[in-house]
Amino acid sequence: MEFDCAVSIANLEAIAKEVLEPVSRAYYESGAEDEQALGRNRTAFDSCQLAYRVLVDVSRRSARTTLLGHDVSMPIAIAPTAFHRLAHPDGEIATRRAAAEAGTLMVLSTLSNTPVEEVAAAAEGPLWFQLYIYRDRGITRDLIERVERAGCSALVLTVDAPVLGKRDRDSIHQFSLPTHLSVANMLPAQMESLPNAPRDSGLAGYFAELIDPSLCWDDLAWVADNTSLPIVLKGVIRADDAVRASDAGCRGLIVSNHGGRQLDAAPATLDALPKIAQAVGTDIEVYLDGGVRRGVDAIKAIARGARAVFVGRPILWGLACAGQEGVSRALAILADELDRALALCGCPTIADISADLLTSDPYRQRRST
Repeated sequence: MEFDCAVSIANLEAIAKEVLEPVSRAYYESGAEDEQALGRNRTAFDSCQLAYRVLVDVSRRSARTTLLGHDVSMPIAIAPTAFHRLAHPDGEIATRRAAAEAGTLMVLSTLSNTPVEEVAAAAEGPLWFQLYIYRDRGITRDLIERVERAGCSALVLTVDAPVLGKRDRDSIHQFSLPTHLSVANMLPAQMESLPNAPRDSGLAGYFAELIDPSLCWDDLAWVADNTSLPIVLKGVIRADDAVRASDAGCRGLIVSNHGGRQLDAAPATLDALPKIAQAVGTDIEVYLDGGVRRGVDAIKAIARGARAVFVGRPILWGLACAGQEGVSRALAILADELDRALALCGCPTIADISADLLTSDPYRQRRST
């Protein structure tokens, strides 16, 4: 299929898989172990049905919303994903510019191939930064200070990766970065290279050597003490952890199982979402990632209690297809699907999405009472 004919994320994925190097393709698409969590994320969306409303005036529609006060064009934003230059030479710069053009928010990964300063300067618009905590807290503190100076407006602290999940496909390929690429945000600290790891992934070796597995709730307080930015906790799938994050002062949380790449026995994020949303109420903004492939998926997640969804792999597929233009196409596809689904559901605005749209949903009655 030619890029100009792509009308869905699935089309972009098929094209991307033809142009990506096999090692890069496996890195982007793989999940943990038997990839059951990866599959569950998508199956949960496929099995969720919407009881649409009729005879509603939907001649004027708006998908606009806010994320921590940032006005965005739609409740679909870009999740943090590593190593964008494996997909395209312009990497994170292309992704940033496409996000700004679409009027939505991007989260930059600690493991980007482009320094945070360059990504932030590439375009206007909200940019959050996803943070891993390194064993060397001085280096972590320096990175936080760089992120603040660059103009990022929130820290997204990933908490579901004390060790890296076993990704069999990466181990088979002995995944590492090409010599011309690095973990660019770690260049000043000389932590920019993935180690050689025979019969394993170089990224797994990087985590084992440098990322702190002792991270606990006390360390969340340490992060808060070392930043003026709001903190969003990423990787939550339990209601009690969500409440604890809210009580600790986090401004947001992302219900996430790391795209099915960490614990393969993890539940689908769409299934974990309702109990979390009910537990925290309006005290904290709740988002979701994992399995979002259609614009209507945002409606399903919002009906179950999310404020917005974040997409990862769809952005990488678009990037691999055509750089910035490809990311723009991915976002435009999702925006168009969302707009059409709003009309067909009888929801002129995002505020009109409610739990009573859900049918055959075990959480519907609980959240509606």
